[in-house]
Amino acid sequence: MGKTIDIIKQKRSASEAAKQSMKDYNSMKKKILATMETDQKSIPEIAKETEIPLNVVTYYLMTLQKFGFVEVSELDDMDEYYFYKLKK
Repeated sequence: MGKTIDIIKQKRSASEAAKQSMKDYNSMKKKILATMETDQKSIPEIAKETEIPLNVVTYYLMTLQKFGFVEVSELDDMDEYYFYKLKK
C-alpha cells in the first residue's frame, strides 16, 4: 500500500489554470533574476530592462524577496528607490 500523498497525486492533478500560472511565474522570475546577475537594480531599472510594467515588477520582486531569491541592498542617491540584489 502506498503513502497517502502518492495516492492523492495519482488521483488528482493540477488544473490547467494553475499550471499556466506557475509557468507565468517562472517566466517572470527568470527575466527579473537575469537582470540582476551582474549588478543590483532598482524596480524602475528592472522594469525598463525587461519591458514589464512597473507594478508587475514590484509584485514579482516582492514575491522573490519573500521566498529568498533577492534581498534589499541600499537606497539610491535621491532616497526614492531601493536597490535589490541576488541573495547569495
